[in-house]
Amino acid sequence: MKKAVYLEPHVLEVVEDEIPAIGPEEALLRVQVCTICGTDLRIYNYGHFKILPGTKRVLGHEVVGEIAAVGSQVQGLKPGMRVAIAPNIGCGHCDMCVQGWNQLCPDYDAFGISLDGGFAEYMKIPAPAIRQGNILEIPEGISYREAVLAEPLSCVYNGFESVAIKPGDTVVVFGAGPIGLLHVQLARLGGATKIILCEPVEERLQEGRRYGADILVNPQKEDIKAVVMEETKGKGANAVITAVSAAVVQQQALEIAGVHGRINFFGGLPRGREIVSLNTNLIHYKQLVVTGTTGANHRQYRRALELIAARKVETGSLIGKIYPLEAITEAFQQGNTGKKIAISFEEQPVTL
Repeated sequence: MKKAVYLEPHVLEVVEDEIPAIGPEEALLRVQVCTICGTDLRIYNYGHFKILPGTKRVLGHEVVGEIAAVGSQVQGLKPGMRVAIAPNIGCGHCDMCVQGWNQLCPDYDAFGISLDGGFAEYMKIPAPAIRQGNILEIPEGISYREAVLAEPLSCVYNGFESVAIKPGDTVVVFGAGPIGLLHVQLARLGGATKIILCEPVEERLQEGRRYGADILVNPQKEDIKAVVMEETKGKGANAVITAVSAAVVQQQALEIAGVHGRINFFGGLPRGREIVSLNTNLIHYKQLVVTGTTGANHRQYRRALELIAARKVETGSLIGKIYPLEAITEAFQQGNTGKKIAISFEEQPVTL
């Protein structure tokens, strides 16, 4: 089989290897589509503490495919099943796992990080992932290219829950990349009356209306705070989501939120730039709730897949270029273009 191996920052190599052998409690996935995540890009550029120097790792954790083989003791899976993979595997017995927050397990494993992931023709699924419910059947009528975004949508759903968007809310979303546009869609489902989308790249910004944004703000042309105050008659936003990795946006979020506003710092900041000067009096006197979310648990992943299956959230159109595995380096280099980039193993991937 072919697989793309991460060797060190900025170095990916496509090699031939044996198809992974599976044990009696394991399964084998024939990968169909795997998309490039911001985490993949950070690993590609800077490495990861779970990938020690000298380790050869297959990246990719937003992955869907078909069950190719199952071990003799595996129940609930069978060859030919179309499945989506929740990437984070907790230990199963720590406080976080017992509470259902497997992605916050201090001893977690994850496909594409501590385990080989989806940028390969085949991926081995270990026994803990099968036992803990990481493998979900894709509903009929949903394509692989739609289902593959269940993973990022589940992370967005985590952020959505943290700010409890409700009917009548004015919501501000910073960032009109795929994540920001998923946030816009969930805010609309939550009943938000007015969704303000802020994005400096005009092409991305204009896409926002298609996905449910009411007001589009280019911060290079308009003052986002002035717009929010005008649209809310000086009250400020009920909920603010920072779907970008920028300190200035976190600072602005506190300024534009209204009394009892809820803020989600969704986008993490780059290493070395994570210390931010915030006006905590804004939190104090406006009684703001400031949350941070990372990843998603299995419950949220299931909800995300259900939303896609019910056609409540549009995902397939968020994927831009589709590359074959052989072009994975170019795909990673295009990863910051504002569209989801995917590696496809389907019979006729779009060629370069």
